[in-house]
Amino acid sequence: MARSRGVWTGAGLLGILGCLAAIGAALAGTGGLESSADVAQLVSVLLAVPALAASLMLWWRQAAGPAVITPAALTAATDVLAGLVGQQWRTEATIRSLDDPDPIPVRWRPARDTRLADHPVNLSPTTVPTAVSSADVAGLAAAFRAMRRRRLVLLGGPGSGKTTLAVQLLRELLATRRDHPDEPVPVLLSVAGWDTGTCPRLQDWLAARLAQDYPALRATVLGPDAPAVLAARGLILPVLDGLDELPPVSRAAVVIALNRSLGDTDQVVVTSRTVDYRHAVNAAGDVLTSAVVLEPEPLDPAAGAGYLRRCLPPVPGRAWERILAGLHHGALAEVTATALGLWLLRSVYLSPVADPAELLDQGRFPDGTALRTHLFDRLIPALVEARPPSADPADPFRPRRRHDPARMRDRLGFLARHLCDPRGEDGGPRTRDLLWWDLARTTRAFSPAVRAALAAVVAVTIAAVSTVANVMSEGMPRGLTHGFGYGLAFGLVSGGIVAAGARSWPRQPPGFADLWRHGRRSVPRSRLRVLFRRGAVIGLGAALLSGTVIGMVDGARAGTAAGPVTGLAIGIAYVVTAWFTAWAESPTRDGHADTPQAVWRADRNLNLLRAGVTGLTSGLAGGLASGLSAAAVDTVAFGVSVGVTYALTFGITTGLTAGRHHAWMAYLIATGRLARAGVLPRRLMGFLDDAHRLGLLRAVGPVYQFRHAEFQDHLAAGGSARAR
Repeated sequence: MARSRGVWTGAGLLGILGCLAAIGAALAGTGGLESSADVAQLVSVLLAVPALAASLMLWWRQAAGPAVITPAALTAATDVLAGLVGQQWRTEATIRSLDDPDPIPVRWRPARDTRLADHPVNLSPTTVPTAVSSADVAGLAAAFRAMRRRRLVLLGGPGSGKTTLAVQLLRELLATRRDHPDEPVPVLLSVAGWDTGTCPRLQDWLAARLAQDYPALRATVLGPDAPAVLAARGLILPVLDGLDELPPVSRAAVVIALNRSLGDTDQVVVTSRTVDYRHAVNAAGDVLTSAVVLEPEPLDPAAGAGYLRRCLPPVPGRAWERILAGLHHGALAEVTATALGLWLLRSVYLSPVADPAELLDQGRFPDGTALRTHLFDRLIPALVEARPPSADPADPFRPRRRHDPARMRDRLGFLARHLCDPRGEDGGPRTRDLLWWDLARTTRAFSPAVRAALAAVVAVTIAAVSTVANVMSEGMPRGLTHGFGYGLAFGLVSGGIVAAGARSWPRQPPGFADLWRHGRRSVPRSRLRVLFRRGAVIGLGAALLSGTVIGMVDGARAGTAAGPVTGLAIGIAYVVTAWFTAWAESPTRDGHADTPQAVWRADRNLNLLRAGVTGLTSGLAGGLASGLSAAAVDTVAFGVSVGVTYALTFGITTGLTAGRHHAWMAYLIATGRLARAGVLPRRLMGFLDDAHRLGLLRAVGPVYQFRHAEFQDHLAAGGSARAR
């Protein structure tokens, strides 16, 4: 009974508006009540039928209940997530050359500092790996599965390969998951985004991140609760990357929160720099319970030389023979002792145009720091040269356009400094995640002055169009007076509403919907009931406002006629447009992975089509109702001019404020300002996509990150003086 109360309330309010509309039409008729009774009845029936039909349909659909959590539903949701994660990392592994020709052979062993690991009795003594290699990830996965509690901490210095090993383990667990269908799905997440003050439990934070990064989960049988259900039931293996990215106090808080959140069978993998993890456990007063802690051994020069030789042509040349022999000492030995250094050497100098002989210049590179800085400086030009642009859609590993290396370095440097800023506009923490929808907030490019300018543009547009329409239909000077007066009044109101709504745009996440995909879920009935009630209230408000304004200007007769008709039309238009907006914003079930580009395009399509459909529907409804009412008490020309003003006002206001996702609109304004300032390109997403294709950025779900944290720090510091 309570569930249908809102439906009948809305239907009753719209019915009242229908009656008022009929009375207004009758009073407005030139022949009195008798001569316009038939017209009034016809108008009331035509306007009331959609409301009654909608109420009956909503009442009939109340019988269905919420989705039931069954084993089959859980299996289907985990399979969808496993497919999304697997697709995401297959593409990313190819772009990052993780398997070309094979992973860098880093060997890992238990941490020598016993204070970093739990008591041996709390571990799995018979299954703790004594030594593993990134070249044998299958062995690591087998050892991980054999642990009594599958908890692993990967430590090491900068560029030692912690994240790469975590990704390799994730891919191996996914690839062999068919033989272990009951296992949780491994998902890589940047732990730097976890605020334990807001989400003290790991499961709560996991649910929020899954909803953001994998929106297709919400389109499964479990519905919007799918992320929370999977996280609460231990069906997610969180691979938490970059504990060291957090401030010191937050690192300790994460260790404490993990110990409080993990149950007996819950699994986790954590990566961190060794020094920062040591400080975290010391501050927390405890280690991660039952976790095996591994550290890398320095890369053996022979192993590094063997890896480089496999990447070189069969006959590498004299310079490379000298370099391979020189990996045993000097700056080369220091740099190639880490996976990052070996990758840098390969990326910069394994090119036909590069001269590897300069690497042997000890005066130029007296130590590993100087050589590593040089490699970072040369990375962007080397990758730009090695991967020329291609317009072939089937080639995802080459950029779409050619970039000037110096300009690309400056633009990436701005983004690196922006991400490294410890405090954003609202005190947000430092992060490695580059969220395209967050730029408007964190760069402060969506200031009150911008919102005021937006309101002014809306007001001037409506005033100008209204003036022109009235002058054309009524002539001078009546058209100028009516047009400018009406247009300015309605323009200021519309501009104020748009500006007020735009305040929340920078904080809104993108709408995860692609309108051209199949498998979209229907709008929840609870949401439909809310929309119907709001439509009734908005319709009554529009009737009172419109009737009062027109009555004050053109007399009570005109206000009585225009108010109810306009209110009913606006109320019905709101229900229709709000339903479309809710439907368009719902996720799909097709299981496509959401990349930064896909999410950006989906939100752009959503904003454009939603603005077009809702703006057109509301504009036509408001303009037609008000125009007919005005024509009934005045001339047809006056009705046309009033209709145009109302249509533009309602169309712009509704088109720009409807819905809950306006991230693309905020992004558009922010990137426009940043482009005018010369710090970012106007087509930022195309630029980021090319940087990803070049291997300078990596994609983790819908966010970008720099390929290596050390590379981001290098760019944020401005690079070397030689590069500048």
